[in-house]
Amino acid sequence: MPLKVDIVSAEGMVYSEEGVDRLIVPGVEGELGVLTLHAPLLTMIQPGVLRIVKGDDEVEMAITGGFIEVRDNRVTILADAAERAGEIDSARAEEARRRAQRLLEEREADMDRARAEADLARALARLKVVERRRRRRGGGPPGPPGP
Repeated sequence: MPLKVDIVSAEGMVYSEEGVDRLIVPGVEGELGVLTLHAPLLTMIQPGVLRIVKGDDEVEMAITGGFIEVRDNRVTILADAAERAGEIDSARAEEARRRAQRLLEEREADMDRARAEADLARALARLKVVERRRRRRGGGPPGPPGP
């Protein structure tokens, strides 16, 4: 019995598919693999790359955090934000990474450190998804180094 996967963000339904073989989710304690007949689970997701495997197809998304619930071969992800590789503007993501790193390095007193760290994690996740897509397609210049 394959998995039914729904990914929802504040903007609405991001992904909904039946027949999914497995998911690899960036959990708070490392990557979490979800297969058919997985034990019931509710846990947090950290920013990173979410991979969805269905047959020979693999969908990768940059996810910026949220929660995952697994129950009865149904996976529901409530994501802060989730973007497919094709939706990501790599130039904007790179600029966001640079801006967040600069803010963290400057250590300004009035800076919201937690927000800058979250912005950096989101930008790095987006860039990682773009780079993985480039490598799979076998082309394009190398992107910036990952975390």
